[in-house]
Amino acid sequence: MTRTAARRYLLTLEHLGYVASDGKLFWLTPRVLRLGQSYLESARLPRIVQPFLQRVTAGTQESAYVSVMDGDDIVYIARNGSNRAMNTGYVLGSRVQAQVTAAGMLMLSLREPAWQENWLAAHELKAYTSHTIASKDRLRIELARVRAQGWAISEQQLELNHRGIAVPLRDRRGEVAGALSVTMPMGHESSEDAVARVLSVLSETAQAMRHLI
Repeated sequence: MTRTAARRYLLTLEHLGYVASDGKLFWLTPRVLRLGQSYLESARLPRIVQPFLQRVTAGTQESAYVSVMDGDDIVYIARNGSNRAMNTGYVLGSRVQAQVTAAGMLMLSLREPAWQENWLAAHELKAYTSHTIASKDRLRIELARVRAQGWAISEQQLELNHRGIAVPLRDRRGEVAGALSVTMPMGHESSEDAVARVLSVLSETAQAMRHLI
């Protein structure tokens, strides 16, 4: 894009109210938030899943989410549950690198092996905590394990003392449309107990949603 074209587009966005300028520099205005809100209000998936997220929260007493892949990140498009404190803040529209969440690991694992290898070759794995998987060889092993079992658990990958558990959200054709997940503080509950407590609720809810997506 030429400098002239970029400035012309910026001036158009300024006229529409999406950016402001001091004549030299440009910056976004709060009106940009309308774009994301428009998606949440008009897209079919966020509206369909909300009652089911309430079911997950009631059955697990944990915060429930639906997320989708967008490029290299997952984006949270629906949620239900208490606003438990997490430094990362899983609010609607939050974007998180896929490999550090249960939902993202799940969706990565269900891609074709050739796609996974291309993805791994193009990315440097960032360590957010001392538990983050930062080795590509180890990540390959974890993705294979998640794919084989059909669900994912992620512990302390993005933030200490928090875990997530996720199952695939498939449409009526069997294609992966996103992931249904819960997040929780780890406390004194073991991984096995947490999975036993929430996995069946997630799986049954995802199956119930399938014919609507």
